Amino acid sequence: MRVIIEKDYNDLSAWAARYIANQINDFKPTKDKPFVLGLPTGSTPLATYRELIRLYNEKYVSFENVVTFNMDEYVGLDENHPQSYHYFMWSNFFSFVDIKKENVNILNGMASDLDQECKRYEEKIKSYGGIDLFLGGIGVDGHIAFNEPFSSLTSKTRVKSLTKDTIIVNSRFFDNDISKVPSTALTVGVETITSAKTVIVLINGHTKARALHAAVEGPVSQTWTCSALQLHKCAILIADETACDELKVSTYRYFKDIENSNLDPDTLLKK
Repeated sequence: MRVIIEKDYNDLSAWAARYIANQINDFKPTKDKPFVLGLPTGSTPLATYRELIRLYNEKYVSFENVVTFNMDEYVGLDENHPQSYHYFMWSNFFSFVDIKKENVNILNGMASDLDQECKRYEEKIKSYGGIDLFLGGIGVDGHIAFNEPFSSLTSKTRVKSLTKDTIIVNSRFFDNDISKVPSTALTVGVETITSAKTVIVLINGHTKARALHAAVEGPVSQTWTCSALQLHKCAILIADETACDELKVSTYRYFKDIENSNLDPDTLLKK
C-alpha cells in the first residue's frame, strides 16, 4: 500500500488526476484495447475531474479509448434526475472530455430486475478483462462505494440498503431533506473494487481521519470495508494533512519519508 500525503484537497486531487492521466498514456489504449477506468461520484472527486478536464484541454490525455464503469447509482432515480449519478457524471466530467457515450457504463437504478442488472454489470466488467484502475472516495465510516460497514469483503455488484448516517450525509444533495434521499442503491462490491489492477482512494479532511487510520493501521475487518485495501497489491491512498490526524506519528513519518524519493505530481507530467 502507498499512502501519498499532500498539503490539501487541491494538491491531492491534482496528484490523483496526473497519476490517472499517466496511467492512461502509458497504457496506450486503442479501440480494440481500451483502458478500463472505474469512477466515483460525490464531492470528493470533483477537483480530480476538473484537473483531468484541464489535462484533456491541454491535449495531455485523451479519453477516446477509455471505457468507464461507475461505482454506484441510486435505486428509483432515472438518468435525467439532477441527483442521479448519471446526471452527475455527465454534468461534471464526461461532457467536457472526448469519451464516447457507448464507452460509459453506469448502473441503471430504474431497471425492472435489479438483481439481473447487477449481474449484467459484473459480466460486462469481465468482458473487458477487468478494471485497470478504480478511483474511489471514502465515507466517514470507511465505506467504499456504497459498501457500508459489515458489508462482505468478497461482495460483488448488488442492491444495498443505505445506513441512516449515509442518508443524512447525502441529504445535502437533496435540499437537506432526508426523506428525499433514496434508501437503497446499486453498488459495485468490495471485491469488484479490489479486483481492479490498481485502486486509488481519495481521503480528505479531519472527518475522514478515523477512516484513514482504519484503512492503514487497523485490522482487516468488515467493520471498516476500506481496510480490505490492505490486501490489494497496488492500492494508493491519497490523503491531505488533516486526514492524517489519527495516524501514529511513526506511520505518518514513514509514508512521508518513503515518498521523498518518488516523483512529485508536477514531475509526473514530464515522464
